[in-house]
Amino acid sequence: MQLSAATWPEIRDCEGDLAVLPIGSTEQHGPHAPLGTDALAAAAVAEAGVKTYRERTGADVPVAPTIPVGIAAEHRAFDGTLWVSPDTFRAYVRETVASLAHHGFDRVVIVNGHGGNTDALREITGTISREDDAYAVAFTWFDSIDTEQEMGHGGPVETSLLYHIDDDAIREAELETARDGASEGWGEWVAGVNLAHDSAEFTDSGVVGDPTEATAELGERLLDRSGEALADLLVAVESRNR
Repeated sequence: MQLSAATWPEIRDCEGDLAVLPIGSTEQHGPHAPLGTDALAAAAVAEAGVKTYRERTGADVPVAPTIPVGIAAEHRAFDGTLWVSPDTFRAYVRETVASLAHHGFDRVVIVNGHGGNTDALREITGTISREDDAYAVAFTWFDSIDTEQEMGHGGPVETSLLYHIDDDAIREAELETARDGASEGWGEWVAGVNLAHDSAEFTDSGVVGDPTEATAELGERLLDRSGEALADLLVAVESRNR
């Protein structure tokens, strides 16, 4: 159930205390993929996970609107990237979860599509669960599954998922440009320290990995696996004695 498409009586009559909150980012993903890639991915995985959970249990779970801007200052050199401070991000997430809890949805699974959000989400879900009238955990979709490819950034994993969920979003003519300006790894590492704070320091196109290796078939498998993993988590959160 998409919360924004429901009416208030439908939400009032929704049984259960689970809710899902997708969170993405608006940031560069190379010349071939849209700035909203992380938000699109988070929304798609949230929908897949809730569908699988509903098929298993017969219960529906409201999916809140996707939060589209996250912690992404590392991509600021590339046009169109938006970001907020970690403090603003944590406060926004905490208050959004509090809104859900006010209506009885006090077990919230955050579905995250952006690696830059993970540390702040781990911190704020702990704070929510300790101090607020809610329990929250964060699920980062690409950390929940084993993939045949390295995650990268705008690379084969994210591009494959996009091919499956919205192939019109891929700028096919830019794939080789994205690949040619890509780096093989994230950062500039010496003695276990990443010397690069921003992605523009090590990738010309903004991409890490080779997006020309992406396929819709891999994207379908990624969505299936992450949806199953999210459904497993929803079952665990619903049944947890907190």
